[in-house]
Amino acid sequence: MVETIQWTDAGVVMIDQRRLPREQIFVTCKSYKEVAEAIRNMTIRGAPAIGVAAAMGVALGAMEGADFETVCKTLAATRPTAVNLFWAIERMRRVHTASNGDLALLIEEAKRVRWEDIAICESIGRNGASLVPDGKTVLTHCNAGALATAGYGTALGVIRAAVSAGKKIDVLADETRPFLQGARLTAWELQHDGIPVKLITDNMAGYFLHSGRVGCVVVGADRIAANGDVANKIGTYSVAVLAKENGVPFYVAAPISTLDLNIASGAQIPIERRADSEVTHVFGVPVAPENIEVENPAFDVTPARYVTAIITERGIARAPYADSLRSL
Repeated sequence: MVETIQWTDAGVVMIDQRRLPREQIFVTCKSYKEVAEAIRNMTIRGAPAIGVAAAMGVALGAMEGADFETVCKTLAATRPTAVNLFWAIERMRRVHTASNGDLALLIEEAKRVRWEDIAICESIGRNGASLVPDGKTVLTHCNAGALATAGYGTALGVIRAAVSAGKKIDVLADETRPFLQGARLTAWELQHDGIPVKLITDNMAGYFLHSGRVGCVVVGADRIAANGDVANKIGTYSVAVLAKENGVPFYVAAPISTLDLNIASGAQIPIERRADSEVTHVFGVPVAPENIEVENPAFDVTPARYVTAIITERGIARAPYADSLRSL
């Protein structure tokens, strides 16, 4: 299993996900500002992994002797949608307050966030494996695997656990335009694990969902509102609607830290807008007319009515989500 992020004596070491799958390059962040930039430029991405990085960034800031609130605000400003980022910062703030800024305790807490995340993902996998039909295909969107977490993955954790349980399944991975997390990361992870996977373009999902071949869809999440609305990588909403139309179960796999019960619905989730160049260029090569105006929302919100179940480390939630999520 790939090591997404680690705390070392040299600094916070993370695999550069922008370079995958062609190159496996690790970068070392030696300051909280370098961690913040790594989150912002998507050297590291995926809601749980961003949370781990933020916790480690706070610990680095404490080592530097930087003002604690400045460190927290800098890290919080990197990406607005994934609630795990803010959850991790608040967790580190509580330790800072309770310990009067004890450096050793802050470092230990950052390490704990990482290994807890791996254990949480393994629990999500075990809880969700029973939902995956044997002998069918699973469709997934974006990357919710080991690379999106400290290890093992959420949506891909469910797939890994189903395979470990002996189920004969294969995977269709949406390419996930415009940043191609499915093509570059999910396909690479599953191929690395020896799990049968085929890459498809995003606009092929409806074709395969209509074919009867797909037994379920499993995706991750960046924020889940109290009513069960789910913010995830752009294109997820389209897949959910197509799954509903074709009678295919649509499952969301996410840790409890992704729940934001302070907001009533997905309408309150901030949606990150990213650079025009992600749409107009592919790996630096222009593919659109010069000076074309671009819209590039990084996420969309899937209404709860399209979500069959939400798989967490504490169990599986089903509608009505306002009750089931709060009970978890």
